[in-house]
Amino acid sequence: MSDNLPKVAWIGLGIMGSPMAENLIKAGYDVTGYTLERDKLERLAAAGGSAAGSVAEAVRDADVVITMVPASPQVEAVAYGPDGILENARPGTLLIDMSSITPGTSVDLARAGAEKGIRVLDAPVSGGEAGAVEAVLSIMVGGEQDAFDEAEPIFEALGRTIVLCGPHGSGQTVKAANQLIVAVNIQACAEAVVFLERSGVDLKAALDVLGGGLAGSTVLARKKDNFLNRDFRPGFRIDLHHKDMGIVTDAARAVGAALPVGALVAQLVGGLRAQGDGGLDHSALLRAVERLSGAQV
Repeated sequence: MSDNLPKVAWIGLGIMGSPMAENLIKAGYDVTGYTLERDKLERLAAAGGSAAGSVAEAVRDADVVITMVPASPQVEAVAYGPDGILENARPGTLLIDMSSITPGTSVDLARAGAEKGIRVLDAPVSGGEAGAVEAVLSIMVGGEQDAFDEAEPIFEALGRTIVLCGPHGSGQTVKAANQLIVAVNIQACAEAVVFLERSGVDLKAALDVLGGGLAGSTVLARKKDNFLNRDFRPGFRIDLHHKDMGIVTDAARAVGAALPVGALVAQLVGGLRAQGDGGLDHSALLRAVERLSGAQV
């Protein structure tokens, strides 16, 4: 651990949070973590971090606090209240929320933080579990330039494409657009997979050649094996993409932007979740297309 690096408190050690926190430890940061699952705290300790017994304990001596939790209610639960981050972190602390939440929640958090002398960045990420493990995430940031400059070395230990997108909430707005593009892309890939298979084409060969042309995408490259093997172990759960499609459709409605295809895919994601597939990877949109095509899945 380097003495001149800021001390980091990490709140939320899920599919994304655990490997991200471990990448900071590898980069030499002193990381104290808190999460609800005991085994995740043990994993952090085994990786060289410190486990805390509460949010308050984790953030008390931190220079930087990073939150990576599922949605707006969880961000509010760890940030506010007598046991939360804002009441227990020192003035001057930098709070970086890397969760994917509503832009409005991020704006409110920044305002509440400012009253306590705590600077806030919203910094949601794209790249999924693989991107988190490989430290190649895309990080979209909202907030002030000086806070961004201070956080940049931390971001560089976690991701590859790091961009300040504008004021508070801008990172979340860009993340919402990201989730719109990803969901529509997965849906198009899923429809192509069913069409190809029903047509008797060698699926692996077809996806290889599609991947090399204009239809190629990071989504197709990352999810090709999921489609080929029907492997829907979660890298990014349908439940979370359902939440994100709600964020983007609400936010688009608020600014008067039409999302005709996005709204349809949001319904397909919601339908898949209602059929009990919420815990599967979002590539399981394939299952919805198969059901619509008459398959028993």
